[in-house]
Parts: sequence; C-alpha cells; structure tokens
Amino acid sequence: MNWRYRHTALALCTLAFTATMVARLVISPLVPTITAEFGVSNATVGLALSGMWLAYALAQFPSGVFGDRYGERVVILTAVGATAVASLLIAVSPSIAVFMLFTVVLGAGAGLHYSVATTFLAKQFDDIGRAIGVHVAGGPLAGLAAPPLAALVGSRHGWRAGILLGAAVAVPVFALIAWRVRPTKAVRPDQPVRERFALAPLVELLSRPPILYTTALATMGAFTWQATASFLPTFLDVGGGLSTGLSALLFSLYFLVHGGTQPITGSLSDRFGRDATAMGTMSAGIVGYGLLVATARFDLGLGATVAAVCLVGVAMSWGAPVQSRFMDLLSDAERGAGFGLVRTAYMVIGASGSVVVGTVSDVAGWGVAFGLLAGVMALGLVTLLANRLLWLGY
Repeated sequence: MNWRYRHTALALCTLAFTATMVARLVISPLVPTITAEFGVSNATVGLALSGMWLAYALAQFPSGVFGDRYGERVVILTAVGATAVASLLIAVSPSIAVFMLFTVVLGAGAGLHYSVATTFLAKQFDDIGRAIGVHVAGGPLAGLAAPPLAALVGSRHGWRAGILLGAAVAVPVFALIAWRVRPTKAVRPDQPVRERFALAPLVELLSRPPILYTTALATMGAFTWQATASFLPTFLDVGGGLSTGLSALLFSLYFLVHGGTQPITGSLSDRFGRDATAMGTMSAGIVGYGLLVATARFDLGLGATVAAVCLVGVAMSWGAPVQSRFMDLLSDAERGAGFGLVRTAYMVIGASGSVVVGTVSDVAGWGVAFGLLAGVMALGLVTLLANRLLWLGY
C-alpha cells in the first residue's frame, strides 16, 4: 500500500479518538480515591460520569453542524484541545462540585470529535467501511490501555496524576493534527448555525424510513455496548465467580478483540454489504452473551468464558457496518450534521443500557441481565433478516 495523505489523516483521526476516549476512561478506575478525598458517595461520582456521557452524546449533532460551518479540521482540533484543557481542570478541581462541572465539560468537548472526523474521512476514502472501522478502533485501544495505566499511576501518585494522563495523550495528538492535517473547506460557510437547529428539517431527516431503521439498529448496538462496558467485569467477578484480577484481564481481552475486529468488519461491509456484516456481528452477540450466561450457570470452565468474551468483542464491532450504512444513506451535503444528529439520537437512547441492565441484575440476577443483552442482539438480527427476506427496502 502506498502511503498517502488520506492514510495520515486516518491515523491522526484515530489517534484523536483514542485521546478523547483515554481522558474519559481514566476516571472510572480512580473513583474510590476520588470519593475518599471529597468525602462523597459512589452515586455522586456516578452522576458526574453520567453527565459526562450524556454531554458526549448531545455534542454529536453540534459537531456536525460546526464542521459544516467552519471545516472539519477546526472542530477536530477544538475537540482534542478541549479534552486536554478539561482533563487539566478536572485534575486540579478543589471540590466535588467543580469536579462534576469539568467532567461534563470533558464530555462535551470530547464529543465534538467523532461525528465530524467520520465525515472528514468519508471524503478521503472510497472504501469508507474499512476507514470507519479503523477510526472507531481508536476507542477500544484506549479501553485496553487507559484503565490499568490510570490505576497504576493513581495508586502511586494519587488520582489527580491519573487524570492528567488524558492531557498527556491529548496535547501531542493536538500538535500532530495541527502540523499534518491540511485545512479543510467548510461545506456551509455562509449559513448561520442557528438555521441548522431548525426542528422541521431534523424531524424530516430522522423520520425517513431507511434512516429510522438504521437508527433503531444502532440504538440496539449502543444499548448493548454501554451495558457491556459498564458491567462486564462485574458480571465475570460476581456472576461468574472469577477473581477481580482475572475479570479485569478478560475485560482487556474484550477491548482487544473489539478494537482488532473493527477494521475487519468495516472491510467486510465494503465487500459483502453492510447488512450481511451486521448480521454476522449480531449473531456473534447472541452466541457470546448466551455462552457467558451458560458458563456462569453451569461452570463450563475458563476456556468457554474466554471464547464468550471474544465473541462479545466481535459482536460490539457492529459500529463499522452500521455507521457506514448511515453514510451510504446520507448525501454529501447531509453527512456532517446528519451523521451527528443520528449519533446523538441513538447514543442518548442507548445510554439507558447501563441503567436497565443494572436494575435487572438487582431484581433478577446477572444471568437474566446478560441474557437480556443476548435478546437485544437477537432482535437486531431479526430486524436485519426481516428487511432482507421481506424486501422492505430499508
């Protein structure tokens, strides 16, 4: 492969996504020391983290609007720069109220990156599935490295030093993008931003049957991803009877498989179609989550648990084919704000995965809770099959 500018752009956008994800993921393993220093409950810090993820989801649509108005490069730099500044401010927070405020700011700033960067990359590549797969793999890469590194740094130097890892990654990435990514032309340089927030055009776009159908698929995927990211280690520990250390190691394996298969599913979606590839990921989810439940209930052994975790990692690579499906449905003029809009829609709804699965686990146990995730994957597969077999045209 001849290295071209588009490959540089892809590499730097992927690094930018990794940087914004690192800054968010380093907080979770530091929660015990944060609560101890501020003298607050886990629920209080949990509220701050919920606010961060909600702000991240809500920033997706404005990201696309700003990208159309000012050009993608400016917005990507803003996102990475805001991530670095917010991480620094969180690290020096004098009180829990200030900590909570800047955590939300971090979510909003980091949320400006993904939608506009995906639109930018779609302009650089014809095989957009593969490009999106590589780009989205930046998130699992952060998930693999950031939590254990933050825990290590935090145990030795305190939670504030652990938080600063976000800034330490974001600053050099910001410099690389400023140096190597060329200025980008705005798609709508003269249109006032407020006009892009008019309700009628937004409702019209979201209500198109193919967009609505794809948003439903993405919502199921986001629901399952959010629940898995929140509770897989706890399921393995409490529900599966594994040690905390082994559960953490398997969680890292999940992220490794999740990140490694994203470019593969993206490439497969370019070659064999978005829906066929998405059906493969949903099928892996049905088997993976079902096997997790079975191993916990019948003690099938560590090998079965490892296989189940790997299948779940493959299942959560649904993002590459489904997000590419959105790009296929949106015109060049719609991709910036349109993709941001649908991401906000499915991420906000999908964020309920943590609450729902957490509640079900309290009421009915971890087996039922993760069985629910297998059911969601089955619903996604049935939805895809119905579209193909019944010739619905979505």
